[in-house]
Amino acid sequence: MSSEKQYISYNHVHLLCLEASKRVKEFNPDYIICIGGGGFIPARMMRSCIKEQGKPTTRIFAIILSLYEDLNTDGAKEEELGTKVNRIQWIDYEQCKLELLGKKVLIIDEVDDSRTTLHYALEELKKDCEDEAKAKNIDLNAHPELRTDFGIFVLHNKIKEKKADLPESMLNDPIRYIAARTIPDAWIVYPWENNDIHFHQKQAELQGNDLYDPSKENSTTF
Repeated sequence: MSSEKQYISYNHVHLLCLEASKRVKEFNPDYIICIGGGGFIPARMMRSCIKEQGKPTTRIFAIILSLYEDLNTDGAKEEELGTKVNRIQWIDYEQCKLELLGKKVLIIDEVDDSRTTLHYALEELKKDCEDEAKAKNIDLNAHPELRTDFGIFVLHNKIKEKKADLPESMLNDPIRYIAARTIPDAWIVYPWENNDIHFHQKQAELQGNDLYDPSKENSTTF
């Protein structure tokens, strides 16, 4: 991983969301589920980018996950560090009146780094769908039209060895796995991570990470 911090501005994040929204609109999600805290702001921006006049605003739901390495690791096994996910907050389906069966659901996070949290979120949401089907006595094999179609959007996908995987059918589908930028492994600093936003903005401008050239869409630049 590059030791130089790459500062990404709010302007840049918004423009990446706007650029990627063309593919998100093709996926046409019924719901957005963001992974906090990095997915909160891109999810809110994306909702505005895909809003169409005369149609309901896409509902956003939040889950919060933490890698084991972010917690108190006293007594943790070495192989669990950075691979075990802790569920901090999940969806209360009954309170939210949320049903996933037969819907298109877009999972949003800021970065696909180790892929651990994205893998966990996807697999757990799939289990929730199976539980919903059982509760309604629905055989999904007999009613494949009621299977939930999941997609993923991230601002940046890092080119590196991943610690978890995603379905090949998803990764190979440009409207189900959407990374605004695929980049070399780097130390990315997003604006919501920095209390000194004036310094952050200046650094982003100096590095050329404030605005971007649309002709570089899908290139290995920030």
